[in-house]
Amino acid sequence: MNEKNMLLSKIKKYDFTLKEMNLYLDTHPECRRALAMFRKYSELRKNAVDEFVRRFGPLTPDRSTDAERWTWIDDPWPWERR
Repeated sequence: MNEKNMLLSKIKKYDFTLKEMNLYLDTHPECRRALAMFRKYSELRKNAVDEFVRRFGPLTPDRSTDAERWTWIDDPWPWERR
């Protein structure tokens, strides 16, 4: 697996963890440990997405940063294997 796919896989794992933590916190809103874990994984995901964008381009359209043109369509889609 190349570095791009490894980083994308890491982001997907963080997404899954955050969704599960979200569901847990919906039923246990006072759980400080779960809230701390949610915040930790939110930060890890943010850092992984920032690294992905910096190295491979935007992961989502809102991360396209070029002010001159719409660059979202320039590279293969993040989920394409190339």
